[in-house]
Amino acid sequence: MNNELAQARTRIDALDEQIQTLISQRARIAQDVAHIKEKMGDSTGNHYRPSREAEVLRRAMERNTGPLTDETVARLMREIMSACLSLESPLKIAYLGPEGTYTQAAVQKHFGDSITARPAAAIDEIFRDVETGNADYGVVPVENSLGGIVSHTLDELAQTTLRICGEVTLPIHHCLLSTETSIEGITHIYSHQQSFAQCRKWLDARLPKAEKDTVASNAQAVLIAREKGGAAIAGQQAAKLYGMNILASNIEDDPNNTTRFLIIGKHDPSPTGDDVTSVVLTAQRNMPGALFKLLQPFARENIDLTRIESRPVKGAAVHDYYFFIDFRGHALDPRIESVLAEVRAASAYFKILGSYPTAPF
Repeated sequence: MNNELAQARTRIDALDEQIQTLISQRARIAQDVAHIKEKMGDSTGNHYRPSREAEVLRRAMERNTGPLTDETVARLMREIMSACLSLESPLKIAYLGPEGTYTQAAVQKHFGDSITARPAAAIDEIFRDVETGNADYGVVPVENSLGGIVSHTLDELAQTTLRICGEVTLPIHHCLLSTETSIEGITHIYSHQQSFAQCRKWLDARLPKAEKDTVASNAQAVLIAREKGGAAIAGQQAAKLYGMNILASNIEDDPNNTTRFLIIGKHDPSPTGDDVTSVVLTAQRNMPGALFKLLQPFARENIDLTRIESRPVKGAAVHDYYFFIDFRGHALDPRIESVLAEVRAASAYFKILGSYPTAPF
């Protein structure tokens, strides 16, 4: 038995050496690619390409034969790509801070760990960091399967010149964190408003008398709870980061609780064959059936709408709304180009927010 174990370990050591050699070769070729792009006139220093990376991750999952899961294989490949990119172009990514938020987890899932993360205090600050060049990209939450849309993100998207470059979907599992060791005696709970909405039934059943204080982020909730006492709703990562006790795990009302995040930047990804396009528009005033007429071209061309949300237009008259629409396909597809031209002509206001790869995993 000891001989078999020794042989297995010898094989693993040999494979580790091969893997390391191949990763080094890949990194050198990535450097060559960066130099080639610079010779071709791409001197931005930003070598991240959402379409290319989505394609690499999808192929990695298609090649997977187990026993590792597709997601595990994708995460490993993601880290290799992140490390290779950082040799030439360490990306600066703005996210909703402080450290330990779900948005930071989305950053790590999409970009890997070999980046410079810039925590921001609010969603509008993330947009401003990217607009001014203080960050290459930003990651913002846009909707949750339980709590619905993140209105601040939609409001910023309607006004910004930035583009949506990608998306991340992240399973959300909430914990009740505290410096206390039991939920008995917890009178205050701090959390983001979305997390309160996602855990409403659990809180009503277990802590019906506790006061709920809404704060800007889950990580901020942990910092307040650590200082003032009480409890916070956040993830396991925040518990480890800030040394908090986990009083209860998986307190979300739906085990399939998922948040979708958007990657915002200044570039338009090229088509991959598996893309989403996001647009925002307003309907013509005093025109019966105006919204129906705007949606009709999508139905006629069998274009799959995946999301429709409305938000009041700030500073405008009552009943003026932005309509945010997501659909399958890329804006450069000739069939979709034709539909969007028709919709644009019938809208009072129209803007393409971005065409970008669907989340690979």
